[in-house]
Amino acid sequence: MKLPRVVLDTNILVAASRSRNGASFALLLALKSRQFTALASVPLMLEYEAVLKRPEQLAISGRTVSMTDAFLDALSLFIEPVHLHYLWRPQLRDPADEMVLETALNGRAEGLVTLNITDFVPASQFRLPVLTPSVFLRQLQQENTK
Repeated sequence: MKLPRVVLDTNILVAASRSRNGASFALLLALKSRQFTALASVPLMLEYEAVLKRPEQLAISGRTVSMTDAFLDALSLFIEPVHLHYLWRPQLRDPADEMVLETALNGRAEGLVTLNITDFVPASQFRLPVLTPSVFLRQLQQENTK
């Protein structure tokens, strides 16, 4: 069975770090159990790190910088690296989201998972599905029951 290849927007990791009860955290568990392949580029991994290490994020999540480093190290074991050969800018309103879209396009992702669907409306011109964590989880569950 071919595993779906997706890019996780930074907000998925932020949501997962804040609560173990939501779909974002469930996605990380699904990634750990190899139900899908997550793609990331170097700029996207650096974005993950920068956002997760913001003082307000550390305070809300109850994590330290070293705990965040350990999480990112573990996450990298489950990520397929993507080399950015072509930059598609500008496509989106938020320049910080461009690296997420570029990672998905360069990595030939089958989806982009985000909590901010409206930020990625232009992805439709590339036929890239943009999904919420709960929708993607349902798709994974349907694939597992086939």
